[in-house]
Amino acid sequence: MRTVKSSTPRVAVIGTGAIGSAVVHRLLGGGHDVAVWNRTAGRTTDLAAAGAVPQESVRDALSYGTLVFLTLKDYAATRHCLAEIDADLSAQTIVGLYTGTAEEARLTAQRVHDFGARYLDAGIQASPEMIGAGTAAILYSGSRDGFERHEPTLELLGRPRLVGEAPDAAAMWDLALFGVWYDAQLGLLRALDTARAAGIDVADFAQTATAQLGHVVTAADAAVSEVRQASYPPGPADLTEHLTVIRHLIEMRTGHRLGDGGLPEVAARIESLIADGRGGEGLTATVG
Repeated sequence: MRTVKSSTPRVAVIGTGAIGSAVVHRLLGGGHDVAVWNRTAGRTTDLAAAGAVPQESVRDALSYGTLVFLTLKDYAATRHCLAEIDADLSAQTIVGLYTGTAEEARLTAQRVHDFGARYLDAGIQASPEMIGAGTAAILYSGSRDGFERHEPTLELLGRPRLVGEAPDAAAMWDLALFGVWYDAQLGLLRALDTARAAGIDVADFAQTATAQLGHVVTAADAAVSEVRQASYPPGPADLTEHLTVIRHLIEMRTGHRLGDGGLPEVAARIESLIADGRGGEGLTATVG
C-alpha cells in the first residue's frame, strides 16, 4: 500500500550554508513551517527574518519537524551533529543533503536508524541557485517509505529520483556522474596541453576533439547494451588494436603533469583478456 503523503509537514534544516539557505527559502516559499539550526547562530538571522524558526540545539531541530534536512559541509560535520543525539526519532525522515562517499552514506544511515528514523541520502548535481529555483535534479536513496511520504516536499527543491533502497546508492550514482565529467574534462585538458606543447593550434585541435567526444556520447546506448548483455563486439577496433594505441598513449603521456589517465592499468587489463583468448572483443569487455 502506498503511504499517504502529507502536503505541508513541518521541516527542519540543520546547516544553513549556501545549500541549506536555498533549501530553507524554497520550503518557506512552498508554505512549510521551517526550523533552522546552525553551529554559528548568527548565520540564521536572515532566515529568521524570512520566516524560519531558529532552534537552540540539534536535538530541538530534529524534534521540530517530521522531515529533517542535514545540509552540512560534509560527513564529519554530520557525524558530529548526530553524536549529540539520544532520542526516539521514529516519526522523522532524515535527509543527508551533501556530497559524500558510499561508506559515509552507510554510516550515516546506521546512525539515523539507531534513532528509529527513516534515512534518505541525496546526491546533488545542482547549485544552490538551482535548488532555490526548484530546477535541480536530486538523486535519493534509502527509505522508500520516507521518499514517498515526503515526495511533494522534495519536489519543491527540484526533480526527485529514488535510485535505490540501499542508503549508498545515491552517493555511488552521484560520484560516478562526477567521474564521467572529470574523466572527460581532464582528458580534454590533457589533450589540449599535449597539442599546445607540440605547437599545434589548440583552437583547431579542439574542433576535432569535440567530434571525438561526440562519438563517446553517441555510442553510450550501445555500450550500455553490451555491458548489460555481457556481449562485447569489436566495433571499430578489437582489443589487440586498442592495446597498440593505448601503449602509444602511455608513452606520450609519461611524465605529463596531469598524469596518464590510468592507462597502464587499462593496458594490463586488456593484456589479461588477450591472454585469455578474448583479443577479438571490443573495449567494453574491459568491464566484463
